[in-house]
Amino acid sequence: MNITIKQLTAADLTQFKQMLLLFANVFEMHDHKMPGEGHLKKLLNNENFIVYIALHENEMIGGLTAHVLPSCYAESSEVYIYDLAVKTSFQRKGAGKKLLQVLTEYCGKNNCKGFFVQADEADTHALEFYRSTGGSPKNVVHFNYETKKGA
Repeated sequence: MNITIKQLTAADLTQFKQMLLLFANVFEMHDHKMPGEGHLKKLLNNENFIVYIALHENEMIGGLTAHVLPSCYAESSEVYIYDLAVKTSFQRKGAGKKLLQVLTEYCGKNNCKGFFVQADEADTHALEFYRSTGGSPKNVVHFNYETKKGA
């Protein structure tokens, strides 16, 4: 399958919105509301925010968002994958793996020592995917703190 990867820039607002709709569909986010264009443009202009999309015959079939986290312990950064999704009909055909490969190349070129991602224990497909692509699981406990701002 011929899959191409494109990094989105501030000029790609429409494709960014399409990718967010793809995420909402794949993640079954039934109450998804699109953020305002000002917020989305701000994200796309942020040098520490990375967005890649996967295309097959000019159809968007997947995407990845990630955040660059500068380290206070070394003169390098790490990258946190916030979301990675591929349309259900295109899963297990190489798009997710290709997105991770491009992110690996990004890290190598931009002084990032590596990247990490979280997956819910109940999401066996995600766990299987990350293991099969070379990820090594770490047992950690994730704590959430919610505030009244930032809804």
